[in-house]
Amino acid sequence: MGMFNVRPDIDAAAAKLSSTLGSKREIQRLPEVLWEGETVEMLATGQYGGGAGLIAMTNLRLIFYKNGIMSQKVEDFPYGKVSSVQWQGGIMMGTLTVYTSGNRADIKNMPKDQGKALADSLRRHIAQGTAPGAPATAPAGSPAPAAGQDVASRLATLDQLRGQGLVSEQEYAQRRAQILDSL
Repeated sequence: MGMFNVRPDIDAAAAKLSSTLGSKREIQRLPEVLWEGETVEMLATGQYGGGAGLIAMTNLRLIFYKNGIMSQKVEDFPYGKVSSVQWQGGIMMGTLTVYTSGNRADIKNMPKDQGKALADSLRRHIAQGTAPGAPATAPAGSPAPAAGQDVASRLATLDQLRGQGLVSEQEYAQRRAQILDSL
């Protein structure tokens, strides 16, 4: 797939999609729903709750995102809340079922290769509890987990992102300045 020039982690995940048909708007606007310091590991497409959208697996949670002309839907599943995952594949498409605290979410019409890979990776996250050192959920009333983090951990996360090549030197300098200005 073509480059979207959104963010390095999102671009890398989007490049692995077999098709971005019906999800280009969601890919472009995905940074709007991500928390500070959250990085995208994998993307897939599928249908959930009556609409087609984008499934994003990040270092902190699984997100279903639909950005329509008339409405927007975001539902997230923090890894610490997911109890199990089920993948049921057909010839070309399949269904990913995510179980959380007595609830069930069926994400249908996922391309078989994307869905199976996402289910396997999600199982690894569940087995680990959450990403190492990452909170399972955002603090109450906070739009981002970084709001509850101390400055040192936010800077360490930013250094890791730069080290992995997920933020450019310019983005690094800008975000570092923002973190330090928050003191």
